Amino acid sequence: MSFWLSTLDLAPRTALPGDRDVDVAIVGAGFTGLWTAYYLASADPSLRIAVLEAEVAGFGASGRNGGWCSALYPESWSSVARRHGHAAAVALARAMESTVDEVGRVAAAEGVDCHFAKGGTVTLARTAPQEARGRAHVEAESAFGVDVSWLPAAEATALCGATSVRGGVYTPHCAAIHPGRLVRGLAEAVERLGVVVYEGTRARSLRSGAVATDRGTVRAPVVVRATEGYTAGLEGMRRTLVPLYSLMVATEPLPSSFWSTAGLARRETFADFRRMIIYGQRTADDRLAFGGRGAPYHFGSRVAPAFDQDARVHAMLAETLVELFPSLGPEPPIEYRWGGPLGVPRDWTASVGFDRTSGLGWAGGYVGDGVSTTNLAGRTLADLITGAGSELTSLPWVGHRSRGWEPEPLRWLGINTTLRVMDLADAREDRTGRDFRPAALLGRFLGE
Repeated sequence: MSFWLSTLDLAPRTALPGDRDVDVAIVGAGFTGLWTAYYLASADPSLRIAVLEAEVAGFGASGRNGGWCSALYPESWSSVARRHGHAAAVALARAMESTVDEVGRVAAAEGVDCHFAKGGTVTLARTAPQEARGRAHVEAESAFGVDVSWLPAAEATALCGATSVRGGVYTPHCAAIHPGRLVRGLAEAVERLGVVVYEGTRARSLRSGAVATDRGTVRAPVVVRATEGYTAGLEGMRRTLVPLYSLMVATEPLPSSFWSTAGLARRETFADFRRMIIYGQRTADDRLAFGGRGAPYHFGSRVAPAFDQDARVHAMLAETLVELFPSLGPEPPIEYRWGGPLGVPRDWTASVGFDRTSGLGWAGGYVGDGVSTTNLAGRTLADLITGAGSELTSLPWVGHRSRGWEPEPLRWLGINTTLRVMDLADAREDRTGRDFRPAALLGRFLGE
């Protein structure tokens, strides 16, 4: 159970009572599925929409993530431009920036108190190689009109008072949120619009015109897959998205004496430019919620509750927190430890699409950047399904299809080797102060 979900009432909704006929069947009651239902029901109240969820709404990454509602996109803008042109990359970047505000707008309109605080993101540079990557990041992003700036050490430290700060990159386009409150509130919002959310209903397979579940078959001319890190469990989709685990910790509420030096006064989200991703935020009740990658990929794209806990990774996260903020003491007051799978496509490119011939729609592959991207996906799917022409439906991620992952054991070997190289790279760079070139060679594999 994540810190976010542990603070909420998770009383289950009714399961699918048997075979049903609807206009739109959406598989997955996370952010993607619920945003899609929200905008569809808003556009056409006459639609009969059913959302099918194996557990409870928000059970997956939507209720376990770091709470960054950001303009981050998993693929670099230069990579998008190589495939679709500069103008298309700029359009997608601007759409991502405006999506942050759209999430805040809907939350306010629907009375969902998700602790939305748009303080931006500061990404710290704490070594010479990190500083080089940070400065290069500003140059690359600025070429596409992205609102980012380089901060000298004193300004970066004023925002986030971590150790060894040489500088940092700041963007205003991120809000810290309580993702559990947002996803559960969104489920209630779609129900007020007439959408039916069936929980405890596990989809087995999706096909044109129907979803087969363990509770019956839902027939619908439109079927939307919104299963992200759990996609590999669907029939025939083992190699579509791999589930990579990201783990988190949350401290007890910390005293004002800690925050007087740690900063994050506007609840800026924070990270640094190490290769093995870390991410954090100051919660509304003054905790540090902090996470990172590094958990292994499990053979055969397996997902299991036992994988939500990894003593090695959780210990690493605690050690990293102390490294960043020594005033926490040698034993930081960790109160919660959790994790969960996120969905990763082979080319690290998120996508959204709808095949009008088959009636099948999909969205996903956010690689952990989904809190806001799901909203853009939901709006886009609503326009595609209803046939409403819009700027969203011409964005370059629409209709993209990633090739499948390699069969096992190549998938297991490749992913875990990459994770090991990134971990080794950070250790080497910390020790030598020089860029570890073998890790840079993996950039294309990671969507750069």
